[in-house]
Amino acid sequence: MTESPAAKPAAGEGCQRAKNGLKPERNGFVRSLRRCHERQQKRHCHPEEEEVRPGMGRGGQAAGAGEASTVRTSSHDGSLYNQPFIETFEETPMLVAVFTYMGYGILTIFGYLRDFLRHWKIEKCNVASEREEQKDFVPLYQDFENFYTRNLYMRIRDNCNRPICSAPGAKMDLMERTSRDYNWTFEYTGRSFPDVINLGSYNYLGFAENTGPCVDSAAEVTMKYGVGVASTRQEIGNLDCHEEMEKLMAEFLGVESAMVFGMGFATNSMNIPALVGKGCLILSDELNHASLVLGARLSGSTIRVFKHNNMQKLEKLLREAIVHGQPRTHRPWKKILIVVEGIFSMEGSIVRLPEVIALKKRYNAYLYVDEAHSIGALGLRGRGVVDYFGLDPCDVDVMMGTFTKSFGAAGGYIAGKRDLIEYLRSHSHSAVYAASMSPPVAEQIITSMKCIMGEDGTTVGCERVRQLAENTVYFRERLQKMGFIIYGNVDSPVIPMMLYMPAKIGAFGREMLKRNIGVVVVGFPATPIIESRARFCISAAHTREILDRALGVINEVGDLLQLKYSRHKIQPSLERPFDDNMYQDIDD
Repeated sequence: MTESPAAKPAAGEGCQRAKNGLKPERNGFVRSLRRCHERQQKRHCHPEEEEVRPGMGRGGQAAGAGEASTVRTSSHDGSLYNQPFIETFEETPMLVAVFTYMGYGILTIFGYLRDFLRHWKIEKCNVASEREEQKDFVPLYQDFENFYTRNLYMRIRDNCNRPICSAPGAKMDLMERTSRDYNWTFEYTGRSFPDVINLGSYNYLGFAENTGPCVDSAAEVTMKYGVGVASTRQEIGNLDCHEEMEKLMAEFLGVESAMVFGMGFATNSMNIPALVGKGCLILSDELNHASLVLGARLSGSTIRVFKHNNMQKLEKLLREAIVHGQPRTHRPWKKILIVVEGIFSMEGSIVRLPEVIALKKRYNAYLYVDEAHSIGALGLRGRGVVDYFGLDPCDVDVMMGTFTKSFGAAGGYIAGKRDLIEYLRSHSHSAVYAASMSPPVAEQIITSMKCIMGEDGTTVGCERVRQLAENTVYFRERLQKMGFIIYGNVDSPVIPMMLYMPAKIGAFGREMLKRNIGVVVVGFPATPIIESRARFCISAAHTREILDRALGVINEVGDLLQLKYSRHKIQPSLERPFDDNMYQDIDD
């Protein structure tokens, strides 16, 4: 993205050949220095509205007494936003935070006591360990690193990895299991919990079903092609359905070209190293998915992390990167890649994409957007966060997403300019070495995508997109009115409800299952230590009757476990106009 003067083409020479699929551009190094100098001469600061994380005040300091406990961020301006952008994060109540820390402290003390008993063979140890004859070798198992698993996770393990024995639709069947050794091992009873309301699957549009046109088409393709391809697409594993799917994907997203991969996680972890490398800079949101983090680390690029959805911090990192260049040598960065997600799966928040694109254009950086949770779930046409904000898809350099959520299938895609896709076809490890996508999976994607686009001759896809949006708003508003602390954007189908205390993580999951509701509960280290939560995923397949039934049970269990922590009524959002000069004049 930045290039040294020596790297510029001489007069009359053609453009430089694209490297790593992204064409090098100038990052305005001299212009930025001039602007910095002008700001030194004439400095005027605009008010900075910073999204405050729960339990933290502005500037990262702990929120003290008297501070507002509910943080509502809103952005609305005709030049960037076509609708209000509202996200809610309520501060953890002080007393709840204290008891949460005390709970983890008590569990840690008892964990060390139990480890002491295990060491002296007083208590049986079920954790994997070295054999006596291998004690002098390099250890395979880090005993201390497994402390959380042994002493905290095992207490709530019965809430995790629950096997289902039906399609993961609006309702599902769960296999019943019991444990005789405190969740170290499980035995299946042969019975099941029928018709459990499913609030945990990423089945946003309801295509994860065992009846309907998608299933019928996949069955026909299975009879024609079989299940597996047994080859890579570089050899003889490239089928006509793969080509059709990629053309349809590019049309769906409104870009020049697209490429599909058999695994969503590998779409990130194996393609980012093909796009950037040594001498490049990755600016990553602190709450990015593990696949993005792994891909960034494997690339060998320098990684700098900015606070979640904080555009002021991102602006600051971009400005410093251009002014100072690479460490030690101070050479310009070869590329600067901003990496964000559409919907952040644990917070339920939506990326401030219009502002990210504004910064990306100002500094000639590249933008990589992971739409794993937003594709199909956001936008009037279900085409993701770009459609949600009414933006031009060409403003996003690398559009990534998965088929595992809204499409009810498997795999992922990369979309963008044709030069980018052609480069990845020959340089991506996922493309060169991985087996091709299964034909019935590809057909499931094609049929569901045509349904969303309306190319099947029906309005079923549009109705599902609309139903998901209605269900999301209804469910979120009802939970907030009940008094629960809910995180995230008002339009996000991922709805985190805060539990906080470690004892309530397992209790909530068990009590909900007793009442035939299946939920996902998450705690430390997947979340900050005082921000354990239940995560609800809303689907278009949920009827109003199902949602009301679930809300009634949540309300009952919330009263039983005293989970209604919210201390404030919903206040009208404060809208602020976007000032195009704001980011240039912020001084920390």
